[in-house]
Amino acid sequence: MTLFLGVVRARSFARAAVEAGVTPQAVSKAVRTLEEDLGVRLLHRTTRKLSLTDEGARLFELADPGLRQLDEALAQVRSAKSEDDGLIRLTAPPSVGTHVLVPLMQQFRATHPGITFDLQLSDLFTDLVESRIDVGFRSGTSPGQNLVARRLADLPLVICAAPAYLERHGEPRTLDELLRHACTGFRRPVTGRMVPWELSIDGDLVFQDVPAVATFNDVQTEIAAVRAGMGIGQLSMFLVRDDVAAGRLIPILRQFDSNNVGLYMYYPHRTHIPVRVRRFIDFVAEAGRVAALTGA
Repeated sequence: MTLFLGVVRARSFARAAVEAGVTPQAVSKAVRTLEEDLGVRLLHRTTRKLSLTDEGARLFELADPGLRQLDEALAQVRSAKSEDDGLIRLTAPPSVGTHVLVPLMQQFRATHPGITFDLQLSDLFTDLVESRIDVGFRSGTSPGQNLVARRLADLPLVICAAPAYLERHGEPRTLDELLRHACTGFRRPVTGRMVPWELSIDGDLVFQDVPAVATFNDVQTEIAAVRAGMGIGQLSMFLVRDDVAAGRLIPILRQFDSNNVGLYMYYPHRTHIPVRVRRFIDFVAEAGRVAALTGA
């Protein structure tokens, strides 16, 4: 049953085998045995596609929540032998992982040495339940419904340029002047859509398209381009504060700085959160801890 559910979740015998630590042949045999015991076909298999039969879909719908609950119960029993021992699974975008989570993990392990971490870095929004993640972190707006979400810090967006760019082209003083300059742009990694700049104008949040001479789907690469003088960019202050302090980037048009973006910690609505995970959540949420890392 566990291997059958793994195949459905992974949509692949091979991926399910890797996750279970067995061979694809063992997974295929287990599913075939389950079908023989039940007397029904659970999966349609072709060389290119794997799909559920009606009976297979019904079995997955009924069995998956129960097995997840059993896994969680067993994990809690195992962790009960030592509240400070065990694994905490995290997910975050690469920039947040590097600048925020690595220091937090190190600080937490200083007082909880029995804790180990599994940090999965991705710009995609991760389904915590499906991926068996304990706590997720995201920059942007609130992750949405069916989750507990805490805003940990503001992540101001600032318009920046390299000194060499400003020497060559001058510094814009108004929005109209800015729109005549070369700018960089960011595309969402999943959809490929351009992200408009967020400007605070007279107390209102205004979304403004800018003339991009180069677009990127990786934030660190866009920062490198702005630092090299390719154009003016709107960047997250917590990622460029060292460049600003060293004079490699100069914030301009500060009247347009936006505080709409925040750093969020989110986790599932669950009655029984393992003690080690609850302690880590409370540790991260302590006043000022994340702000010190982001400069908020």
